[in-house]
Amino acid sequence: MIKTKAQLTGEHLPGIAEKALPWSRAIRSIARFGACDIATVALIAALVVIVLCTFKDYAISNDEGVQHHYGELIIAYYRSGFRVRDLFTFENLYLYGGLFDVVAVALSHVIPMDPYQLRHILCAMLGIGGIAASAATARLIAGPRAGLIAAVALTLCGAWYGAMFNHTKDIPFAAPMTGATLFLVRLVRRLPSPRATDVAAFGLLAGAALGVRSLGLLLFVDLGLAMLIYLPWDERGGARMRFAASSALKTFPAAVLAYLIMITVWPWAALSPLNPIRGLFAFSEFHYAIRTVFAGRVYQMADVPRIYVPGYLLIRVPLITQAGAALAMISLVWQPLEQQRRRDLALVSLTIIVPLASQVLFHGPAFTGMRHFLFLLPPLAVLAGVGFSELVDTLEMNGRRLAAGAIALVGACFLWEGATLVRLHPYENLSYNALVGGFPGAFRRYDLDYWFNSMPEAIRMLETFVRNEAPAETLKAPMIYSVAVCGERLPFDQTVTLPQLHFDFRSEWDESEFFIAPTQMNCDRDLDGDIVATVERFGVPIAYVKDRRAIVKRPVVTVASPLPGQHATREEN
Repeated sequence: MIKTKAQLTGEHLPGIAEKALPWSRAIRSIARFGACDIATVALIAALVVIVLCTFKDYAISNDEGVQHHYGELIIAYYRSGFRVRDLFTFENLYLYGGLFDVVAVALSHVIPMDPYQLRHILCAMLGIGGIAASAATARLIAGPRAGLIAAVALTLCGAWYGAMFNHTKDIPFAAPMTGATLFLVRLVRRLPSPRATDVAAFGLLAGAALGVRSLGLLLFVDLGLAMLIYLPWDERGGARMRFAASSALKTFPAAVLAYLIMITVWPWAALSPLNPIRGLFAFSEFHYAIRTVFAGRVYQMADVPRIYVPGYLLIRVPLITQAGAALAMISLVWQPLEQQRRRDLALVSLTIIVPLASQVLFHGPAFTGMRHFLFLLPPLAVLAGVGFSELVDTLEMNGRRLAAGAIALVGACFLWEGATLVRLHPYENLSYNALVGGFPGAFRRYDLDYWFNSMPEAIRMLETFVRNEAPAETLKAPMIYSVAVCGERLPFDQTVTLPQLHFDFRSEWDESEFFIAPTQMNCDRDLDGDIVATVERFGVPIAYVKDRRAIVKRPVVTVASPLPGQHATREEN
């Protein structure tokens, strides 16, 4: 009998492939490492370099101070033998896992650098990990070219890249969600007998996601849906039941591992087995006095329209990425795909559809745009990679020139997105697509600099303005100015270098001599003053610096010396 190539090599024959030596599989993997894989690795390496060169450009976010302290409280809880229980009454942080915060606090004790800069590096590296996991998932489904396109698509999505440095709840949650999806695809392909390593990796990453947010429970919903998708529907009911029972039994260790990781870094979850579910429902009932803006209209977080989150996704994700994702979803219906790829695409699509549908149907609260749904961006990038890769494959059957033209067009679109992010730096998170006219079109109509990331640049502009006035004050002690800030004190104190500038210390906010504020939610209009500096990109103001001394007549406050660290003295004129 003449044997085929597949029979000789073991391709498409799981039994033979399983018996192959580990080193032989590794050699085959290296041999398949082509130009697209090399480009993907080069992109990941370049991102690491860029992060290490630019992490200081990003401001401390509004939430980082309390999150870092929450990490300290969790560590104190364990060090005290569970006696110091302040973490259970510290604002609403007990409803969140503290994995990232605990790791950041622990590392800050051994790495000699500013703890918030360390948080930004750690968060950005997790963001890069999410990009790598997206590339690996797309590659698993449709090959190296799909992996490269997915990596590029997620990297050049401003909503992801701009959040990588200081969204220290959203990215540390989204990254393990992405990694868990990768191993979910791997393990369901082998149901009802998945590899133990895939089950363990899925459980580890699911635990990491749950160790940040209870929304990580979605991963086990995805696991259940995956079992339904991969059921042998062409067999009898008894066979399907055995398949489902065996699959559930073999993947149960993942749930156990995830639970153990979760309760380790989320003490409140350890108090009761139902607390993670209670936490999930608590989020759906949040009603804080937080406002957001959508299509020019201001809403309270509990009153946003049902289309709020889908709408923000539609206008924040680059149109080229949406086009690729749409191609992948359309191919589920129109293209004669192989059964496995169809199932994989259906599963990845459901990781987007289920959370969005839940948000719309149950009308949950929302604010700051799509920040809490950043975990949907990696699967969108995966679908874009697969969609464009399949498009090129289809066009290649009709001629290489047509395929090359499509690649050039897609590449040009991504280059345009990259150029936009470079011009926005370090405010990549302010990028919007052409549906609303880009960043200029979103001005004062959608959420932009909600965490006042432009504060450091505004402070530097204010310091330059004050220094330029210094020669007029050389004959007298430099004056101390109160600066009203439409933002948190921590990033101000961490950034300011001039001893003349102090965070608002007046009895009333409107008595301060200077005012810095973002244009987000028209905060810049809260106080009048002469505009002396403007933080802007694309000609659009992101933040203003205002001199209010002509409006405010206050007793002079002076400092004996402008050296940092010297105490101010108050003198009456």
